[in-house]
Parts: sequence; C-alpha cells; structure tokens
Amino acid sequence: MTSTLAYQLAAGGGAGAVKGGEAAVFFILAPIAVLCGIGMVAARNAVHSALFLVVTMLCLGVFYVLEAGPFIGLVQIIVYTGAIMMLFLFVLMLVGRDSSDSLIETLRGQRMAAIVLGLGLAILLGTALYRALGQTDAAGLSGPNADGNVVGISRLLFTKYVWAFEITSALLITAAVGAMILAHVERRREDKVSQPSRMRARFAPGNYPGPKPGPGVFATSDSVATPARLPDGLPAERSISKILPTRELSSAEAAPKATEK
Repeated sequence: MTSTLAYQLAAGGGAGAVKGGEAAVFFILAPIAVLCGIGMVAARNAVHSALFLVVTMLCLGVFYVLEAGPFIGLVQIIVYTGAIMMLFLFVLMLVGRDSSDSLIETLRGQRMAAIVLGLGLAILLGTALYRALGQTDAAGLSGPNADGNVVGISRLLFTKYVWAFEITSALLITAAVGAMILAHVERRREDKVSQPSRMRARFAPGNYPGPKPGPGVFATSDSVATPARLPDGLPAERSISKILPTRELSSAEAAPKATEK
C-alpha cells in the first residue's frame, strides 16, 4: 500500500494521482509506518513489537481510506488493530514473555536460516511489486466504487473471487480447529478425581474440613465459631454464622485489654 501511494505520487497525474491533502497525509504517515515496521522486527520485547505493529496497522488503515477504500480501511482498524492485536497483547501480558526467551536458540542454525529466508522473501516481494507497478497504469477506483465501496467489494468477492474466498474460509476454520485440538488436554478416566474421593480426602484424619478464618480476621483460635474482633476489642457478632454454636467468651476475652486500646 505504501509503495502504491508512492508510485501514484511519482506519476504526478492521471486518475490515480495523489494530490493535496492526500499527499500531505502520505508524507506524514509513510515514515511512521516504515519506522514502526522496522521497530517491530528489531524490538526484543514482544509487547513492544506488538505495539509497533499496531501503529503500522493504523497507518495502513488510513492509507486504505486515502485510496478510496473506506470499508477495507475500517476493517483494518477495527478488526485487525482493535480486536486481533489487542487480544494478542492481552495474551502476551497474561502469559508474561521475557525478552531473554528470544535469545535462546533451541535449534542450531535457525537464526541464519531465518535471515536467508527473510532476505529471499523481501527480494521476491520487491520483484513482484516492481513488475506489477512498472507495467500497470493507476486507474483509480471510480469504476468499481460507482455503486459504493461495500457493494463493489461484495460483487467482486462473491463472483470473480468466490472460490478463493471459500478456500480461505476453509483454511481459517481448519487452523482454528487445529489450534483447539493442540490446546486440548485429554485426561485419562483413572486420573480424574471424583467428588466422593475428594470428600473422603477432606474428612481424612489430620485434615480440617471446615474453612479457616479469612485474612485480616483477628481471632483467638482457628475455629469458625470464634468471632472476630472489632477495633475496640469487642467481639463482632456478625462475623460468624447464626447456625454455628458460639463459644462462651470469658470476661477477660470479652473486655478489651488496656494494651489494645
């Protein structure tokens, strides 16, 4: 998308020429998109890399809108940036990825292989863009958008590219099902603990079946029938259930001590 806009700027005229405010927005956002793309690859922290990618996707959404594609631009911002990347960031912060993990090379030679494959992919994409942009004149989207951008996309998507759309849908569903299967952990029936087994373990000799007092409750024992203490030292009657038999507090326990005042 950035290379397409740059080509149209260099064309200087025609139906696809970019002028005025569009050119200004491009010259402002294009360096930001390129720098954030480089930062996404160069960042060692996965969260920082994801944030760089968010900025790049926002810039791409603006470029789509400039190219008379408001639908795909809003999809880029709402779906990819607002949903997928936010979910990715949530998972990263939930799991807690450390920057030292990326420095560990589990397979020998994988870093060099990744560099070679990355350079090969960059050369392939650059060649494809050069051949596509060098032999094609920009015609704009005035014709496809005659009845509206959404109508034009749907007409092409469900007529000319319907098989590609259906195959892509099948691949996405297959990937989702495969991820569910890989993430699912099946336990053996003998490894599952039944409710009677848990009950017997709870009431086994040496265990305490009742709940212990919660944190911050000042009591003289661990019994659930022992009331908590108020700030003035008196027992709190609402701290215990009415169905439990309460202990008879002695006068020494009921009266606040002088040291507690």
